Amino acid sequence: MRVVVQVSKNASCEVDGKITGHINYGFMLLVGFTNGDTIETVKKLAHKVQGLRVFPDSEGKMNLSLDKVGGEILSISQFTLYADASHGFRPGFVDAMRGEEAINLYNEFNNCLRQYNLNVYEGVFGADMHISFTNMGPTTIILDSKDM
Repeated sequence: MRVVVQVSKNASCEVDGKITGHINYGFMLLVGFTNGDTIETVKKLAHKVQGLRVFPDSEGKMNLSLDKVGGEILSISQFTLYADASHGFRPGFVDAMRGEEAINLYNEFNNCLRQYNLNVYEGVFGADMHISFTNMGPTTIILDSKDM
């Protein structure tokens, strides 16, 4: 499982001309799954995301977590996080989990985040989404379950 965490001033997801999720301040997450990911993988990454101390404290140091700053989450499913472009110019996606399995883990991930009393908004799994956000810092952290 991979999660790209981006500290955002604002973020929104639009599908078919309608906003499906919007936050004013917090994390814009790109979330991807690979074969072998499980509920336990999801729980570990959700715990890591909720505890990340990447927001500035009163001295400007990255020291505060999302809940300490009243931030929200926009969670976007992103199978292309498992693209393999090592051979040629057209990426392959054999390492990305099939959608039928990934949607269950994506929903579970978002539910795990909500269990930490976080406001979580979502894109639409498998849809053609248009994502807009303002990255602050810029701060972007890549979490990968294989590193945990």
